[in-house]
Amino acid sequence: MSRAFNFCAGPAALPEEVLAQAAAEMLDYQGRGLSVMEMSHRSSDYVAIAETAEQDLRDLLGIGDDYAVLFLQGGASQQFAMVPMNLMGNQGVADYINTGQWSAKAIKEARRFGDVNVVASSEDTRFTTVPPQASWQLSDNAAYVHYTPNETIGGVEYSFIPETRAPLVADFSSSILSRPLDVSRFGLIYAGAQKNIGPAGICVVIVRRDLLGRAGPGVPTMLDYRTHAENDSMYNTPPTYSWYLAGLVFKWLKAQGGLVAMEQTNRRKAEKLYGYIDGSGFYSNPVEPISRSWMNVPFVLADDSLDKRFLAEADAAGLLNLKGHRSVGGMRASIYNAVPEAAVDALIAFMKDFAQRHG
Repeated sequence: MSRAFNFCAGPAALPEEVLAQAAAEMLDYQGRGLSVMEMSHRSSDYVAIAETAEQDLRDLLGIGDDYAVLFLQGGASQQFAMVPMNLMGNQGVADYINTGQWSAKAIKEARRFGDVNVVASSEDTRFTTVPPQASWQLSDNAAYVHYTPNETIGGVEYSFIPETRAPLVADFSSSILSRPLDVSRFGLIYAGAQKNIGPAGICVVIVRRDLLGRAGPGVPTMLDYRTHAENDSMYNTPPTYSWYLAGLVFKWLKAQGGLVAMEQTNRRKAEKLYGYIDGSGFYSNPVEPISRSWMNVPFVLADDSLDKRFLAEADAAGLLNLKGHRSVGGMRASIYNAVPEAAVDALIAFMKDFAQRHG
């Protein structure tokens, strides 16, 4: 069987080794005579799977005991509501930075629960930059400061971790596990799984324990972080198979050498692709260099009438899901952890050939 190179922004590529192990264990998990999908989430077999996955994630990111690690449903989009419901507290005020569509959606949702101060925005540059922190107008009374370190759609990424007095909250959906991260700088991190963690269906939340218990009495039980922390993410039946697959990805990351090794590979992949785009004269990327994403690389052709032909030929060449988001157009190559360097090399070779034939 020949597998294509998948550049989808999400659900995204998974490591072939993980898929092969999941396939081998699909009908019979380690001689137990049933699939993980059929196990009780409270069985000793499944609890071991869940506990191992959590510990491996803690190992990869160096997460201390002062943080709870939660495996939840609802994706990152549900966190747009859960964060203010749990953290705004009596202040009823939070600071947000707007650098693209995902931070804008988080802002819109948070306004349902309190006052949101947009302390900085790059909308005036069409979200092609990250506002320098010196320009931010942080509030004195904010319960937390929220930002989106990597904007999947626009391909904009922060080159720094903000310094804030209030707890820092971050949507790391599309860049978590791509390199080492100092979790201690954050009050709360959340990340939808379907990019660098595993398949769609689960969301990881890493929350400092002193921030638990701030939800008001009107917050539903299932939307209170403390509920999930006190029940090891099993207050209800969790998305067991997605959790299992995420655990396999964590094992795979360890086998690759951990996040230091992933950083080296990811930096190399991004530098190759941006280097070719910038020097091609046929393709271009609109994002200022210091704010370019390692994970999501948007680009446009010199003649957009060739877009459909480019995508059709790329698909025929086994280079899949390169169409840009409908809101921005053009192309986008998402080069997450599971996208091998060979995929980037193949994409560049195709882009060179296409430019020679149509330039």
